[in-house]
Amino acid sequence: MNMQKTILSVSLTALFFISTNSYACLTDEIESNDDEISANTDVCSNTTIAGSLSRNDIDWFEFQVSQAGTIDISLDHHRRDDYDWSLYQENGSAVAQAETSNYPETGSYQATEPGTYYLKLSRYKGSGWYDLDISFPDDSTAPPSGDCGYGSRPSKPGSLEAYVAGSNNDNCSPLTQNNGAVLLMGGGSDVDSAFSNRVAPHIGTNSDIVVIRTSGTDGYNDYLLGLTNANSVETLIIDNRSKANDPYVDWAIRSAEFVWVAGGDQSDYLNQWQGTSVQSALQHVFDKGGVIGGTSAGMALMADSIYDPDGVSGAVSSEVVTDFCHETLQFSSQFVSIPMLNNSLTDTHFQERDRMGRATVSLGHHSTDFFSIAASEATSIFISSDGSGVVDGSGEVYILRETVQTQRQALTCGQSVIYNDILRTKLTSGDSYNVITHSHNGSEINISINGNNSNFYNPTSPY
Repeated sequence: MNMQKTILSVSLTALFFISTNSYACLTDEIESNDDEISANTDVCSNTTIAGSLSRNDIDWFEFQVSQAGTIDISLDHHRRDDYDWSLYQENGSAVAQAETSNYPETGSYQATEPGTYYLKLSRYKGSGWYDLDISFPDDSTAPPSGDCGYGSRPSKPGSLEAYVAGSNNDNCSPLTQNNGAVLLMGGGSDVDSAFSNRVAPHIGTNSDIVVIRTSGTDGYNDYLLGLTNANSVETLIIDNRSKANDPYVDWAIRSAEFVWVAGGDQSDYLNQWQGTSVQSALQHVFDKGGVIGGTSAGMALMADSIYDPDGVSGAVSSEVVTDFCHETLQFSSQFVSIPMLNNSLTDTHFQERDRMGRATVSLGHHSTDFFSIAASEATSIFISSDGSGVVDGSGEVYILRETVQTQRQALTCGQSVIYNDILRTKLTSGDSYNVITHSHNGSEINISINGNNSNFYNPTSPY
């Protein structure tokens, strides 16, 4: 059964979290599983398995089909990667394969008899996380009461600040796979209706919520518990990479239906969380159909290209328009893969801090298919998996993007920015915007930037 391609790597999450409950369904790939003899077992139907692929690694999984029926397989991964899978019975060559460049890599096989099946994952190019979902006729014993497939709660390390409001037990709330949503909030006062009218209906009552931050308090706990009728709200202060890789943190995030990234410093978040269990667990919540999001720095973390002022001062509109390559403009790559936010930038505290110039110049640093979602304080946009977004709050959300009319007249390092006819769409509470089709019911104008002028906006007030 050897494949011809070069293959895969150690699962980050498996290194940091292996359930001690022998009855739990497998939720994290466990190395070494490089051949069918050492394949991971305890695979349950419709239970997401998180893993990671890198060079010279193959991941094998074994599962039992209880009767004839359909086996559906979905292998989700970053869009830059190309992973494949092959399905085998106990003997013989592959009975089904998926070897395209699609993400997720999906396919089905009609099993004509019960028995043991093996799934082999390999990489054609790229490396990193994946989420594997297998649906098949399964008569295995359901997890015990209080175990939603994630095992029992690990012990909390003494150094970790963790505060729980509500129940300490995980509640098994049903979600729809690949129906994840994101809540983007612009900072300042939180928007009550975004949590009660958008998040709560998506995750259902008695769900579990986790708030993550690198500093601060548990102020969100009682607030979100009341607004969403949740089973629990837990705040985790994850201020170093050791805590970000702790089994307790991984379990708490992964088992939640909604994860909220509080305001703070997105550069600090990236420094402490990127490449850790926090990152893969957050991806898992979105992929299983939950809601993720954040306010201010938390909103910044959701973008495809993240504004990242690590080690420099925050970018100011009046400064960046005078030099296209101003030292305060820095960007980092995607932290969470959110398909409807592909090619997105974000900005926050928008009108209050006059960040239209900053957002526009940032847009000019990216390809023409990028767009920017910018939210003023006390304002949010909730975006579903089909791209449809709805605005709540007392301020505005702005969408900036290029059209055929846009002119990149002067986007050159060391020179003032001259950037003409960017389409600006303004949205207020109740307005809708689809970030995939760009259909909306907001108000549009074209704006231009000329950094040679003291008032560099045209029109004078672009808001």
